[in-house]
Amino acid sequence: MPPLSNRTALVTGASRGIGKAIALALADAGANVFAVATKPDLLEEVCVACRAKGARAIAHAADVSAPDAAEKAVERAIADLGRIDILVNNAGITRDNLIMRMKDEDWSKVLDVNLTGVFRFLKAVTRPMMKQRSGRIINIASVVGLMGNAGQANYAASKGGVIALTKSAARELGSRGITVNAIAPGFITTDMTAGLPEAARTGLLGQIPLGRLGAPEDVAGAVVFLASDAAAYVTGQVLSVDGGMYM
Repeated sequence: MPPLSNRTALVTGASRGIGKAIALALADAGANVFAVATKPDLLEEVCVACRAKGARAIAHAADVSAPDAAEKAVERAIADLGRIDILVNNAGITRDNLIMRMKDEDWSKVLDVNLTGVFRFLKAVTRPMMKQRSGRIINIASVVGLMGNAGQANYAASKGGVIALTKSAARELGSRGITVNAIAPGFITTDMTAGLPEAARTGLLGQIPLGRLGAPEDVAGAVVFLASDAAAYVTGQVLSVDGGMYM
């Protein structure tokens, strides 16, 4: 039997890249998928692919930075799929610039999506998971939340905040059978990294002991592990999936 049979996962940012790979991997592992993102056409394509794997899958278009987005998504997921066993907070954006040139709105928007959105979805699933006395919450952070990165002060701050939020939530929710962990991907081949100049790509590879950029499936595999019974005694941790870039 697949490791996540009869479980339901809510995945944000599920329309492409890492989020898409996560949704498909969870469906492969037997989970039903409630997929959240801003682009309904791409989201429905992901859900069609999940259904082809035998999963129930529902597309839900929403901007995670909207104040009521999390409550509405969680309410619909429970109404349509019965429960939420797994939350994967993956939605994220970048608005890169040097600190001295960064606009207030670029700082605020990145924090609203990448950190406040994570908080709201985590908060929204807390009550139903506490009633179940079980749950897996997996927050997608970043290697730059651990080590910082020039030109990404807003993004690094948001992901560092996700890590701190993860640890705090793990302490609050552990007694109710809910684990809360983070994954810190390194440089993964997605739309976000596709536009890197060749010189920048070469420089990055020089920092990665495994000598390659990661694939979205590398992150998705870690999500399936943390969502499974094999990780039942793992909480409050940050799992780096970065080819050894940060040690």
